[in-house]
Amino acid sequence: MAKILIVDDEEHIRMLYQVELQEEGYEVITASDGHRLLERIDKEKPDLVVLDIKMAGYNGLDLLQEIRNRYYNLPVILCSAYDSFKRDIKSIAADFYVVKSSDLTQLKKTIARALESTVPPEGA
Repeated sequence: MAKILIVDDEEHIRMLYQVELQEEGYEVITASDGHRLLERIDKEKPDLVVLDIKMAGYNGLDLLQEIRNRYYNLPVILCSAYDSFKRDIKSIAADFYVVKSSDLTQLKKTIARALESTVPPEGA
């Protein structure tokens, strides 16, 4: 079972993602901000990170750079209510970009694609 770390400052978003993704069979852990995020990744060893861009006191694009510097192969999906961030040069370090929606179909498909490309086949 893949472990997903959701990083978002909005509690209702974290709860929605957690419930929906657990129903899909994922193990889900959450963080409300970027405080000690790299330590959390070290400890929890997620298979994928879903990262909000605009958080109180934290810039998700800066956090993405920190993640990339230390965990180059860890898939990161940027998730934002604003598609304008797609054009930010820092966002190219993300594996995928999803615009937030109450319908999680696109996010779930993107998570499945990201994990398929990184998870080794059974028995490998």
